Amino acid sequence: MPELKCPVCGGALQLDMSTFRCGSGHSFDLSKQGYVNLLMSNRSSVKRHGDDKLMVRARKDFLEKNYYLFLRDEICRLAKEYRGEGVVDFLDAGCGEGWYTSAVKEALEEAGGCSCVGIDISKEALMAAGKRDKSVKWAVASINALPVPDESCDVILSVFAPHDDGEFARVLRPGGIIIKVMPLETHLFGLKKAVYDKPYLNGPAEYAPEGFEKLCRSEKREMLKLESNEDIQNLFMMTPYYYKTGREDQAKLNMLQSLETEAHFAICIVKKV
Repeated sequence: MPELKCPVCGGALQLDMSTFRCGSGHSFDLSKQGYVNLLMSNRSSVKRHGDDKLMVRARKDFLEKNYYLFLRDEICRLAKEYRGEGVVDFLDAGCGEGWYTSAVKEALEEAGGCSCVGIDISKEALMAAGKRDKSVKWAVASINALPVPDESCDVILSVFAPHDDGEFARVLRPGGIIIKVMPLETHLFGLKKAVYDKPYLNGPAEYAPEGFEKLCRSEKREMLKLESNEDIQNLFMMTPYYYKTGREDQAKLNMLQSLETEAHFAICIVKKV
């Protein structure tokens, strides 16, 4: 399993009872929910980091109804196909509450063995992730300062998350892969039409960082049929649109009991050369 590294000195962290410690004496407690906080909050002026409790709960409830199961299954299939040989070290960079993380970890284990670290900047998300799967090392940390050593990972997953190509290149071994999932042009357009007077299409999505070879680009599209207002509201609240939309437009969803909307994704796989 990729070692976690100390965010203060960069030394390897070892778990001692319920505390991670490095050789220099820095220590970080494992929470009762099963995650360790390695985010150096005192270096940031931002008081709230990542998704809040409302967004995490909405996403967890929505995903656990398997609306995006078709996407998760495709990610797992591709991860098994492109994983490489032997036991692989897997990092989910922007893992959220771990719905994709645990499934991909299991797929990689079935294909030859896997160890797993999941990181996210949201403490609320890691609380849910820690409850989901005790076999994963969960850490609150930034995408821009991944808490793992150089060339310690074989597979990185990034699902709808910010990315730092320099950090990804640093922590991947040569031949390691990134699985990057992005929304495409018509993603959630039916939802947008229900909320906005002038909905817009997303821009095209490609992922081709310097120093990487493109292996695969897969597209998945399905029409989602939401049959309750709870599911409609959860889908909206788990998107970036929620906090950018005024109350008048948000209120348009309150009376809806059903909604059809597209789900349209690209899955890009690139290999470090």
